[in-house]
Amino acid sequence: MSDTYAVGIIGARGHTGAELTSILARHPYVEVVLAGSRELAGQPVPSIDGLSFESLAPADVAARDLDALFLALPNGVGGPWSEAVSADDVVVDISADHRFDDWVYGLPELNREKISGARRIANPGCYATAIQLIVAPFLDEVDGVPVVFGVSGHSGAGTTPSPRNDPENLRDNLIPYMLTGHVHEEEATRHLGHAVRFMPHVHPAFRGLLVTAHLSIRTGITAATAHARLADAYRFEALVDVQDDIPTLRDGAGRSGVVIGGTTVSADGLGLIVVAAEDNLLKGAAVQAVQNMNLALGLPETTGIL
Repeated sequence: MSDTYAVGIIGARGHTGAELTSILARHPYVEVVLAGSRELAGQPVPSIDGLSFESLAPADVAARDLDALFLALPNGVGGPWSEAVSADDVVVDISADHRFDDWVYGLPELNREKISGARRIANPGCYATAIQLIVAPFLDEVDGVPVVFGVSGHSGAGTTPSPRNDPENLRDNLIPYMLTGHVHEEEATRHLGHAVRFMPHVHPAFRGLLVTAHLSIRTGITAATAHARLADAYRFEALVDVQDDIPTLRDGAGRSGVVIGGTTVSADGLGLIVVAAEDNLLKGAAVQAVQNMNLALGLPETTGIL
């Protein structure tokens, strides 16, 4: 394979944009030719020699010869860029803007066939990724609504100052927020086709994410059977590791994929607990975006990732 694909990133200054440039810098079939950031315009991109940040309008991006464009922007602002570029170009939107419309939903482990060859891909949310990977193998047996506790590092709150990324506010603290109606709750519900309830929290670590899910199982289950179900579901997935031990938040931080484990069952066999850890900036954002680009361009899925 000798083709090189020209790739751009809008929103390259943020946490996810920085992870994207780092991953794509080592991708053997990609050349990053555009890194958009108004705040850093003219400054060199740290991970890519010879490339500087640029302040770009949608028309400027449309005039460039790109094969793929990543939108690493806040919710609600990426539309002009995705509308400006050619319909033949791959666009991977890392915001929540297209997770509820006709764009292809980019969770490869559950939607790989539709992603392959797609040109408009909605990258899943970090929490929504972990929630769906836990719940999906048990959907046929779930009774009622799974309840999920989540905690993440403060990078998930972005770079705009807020109480959820303020070091002083976070010091020795755990902050609950959006305890109903969180967009990742709605996202997981939509794409699982089954309601979930989700309670997110943020704590002082910079990165990493942990979810603990409680599922009521209609006819009961054993811990061994539940573990085997997960292991079978993801046995061919390079970015999902099913283990016996309970993952901790630290196990997900810096990891390209997701680790799922700690499968535990209540004494009556009806309550199943499963834990998942991932990096909110990697499999929860940038790694998954590169997975999606690879599938869309017909490249091996984990190229540049593993």
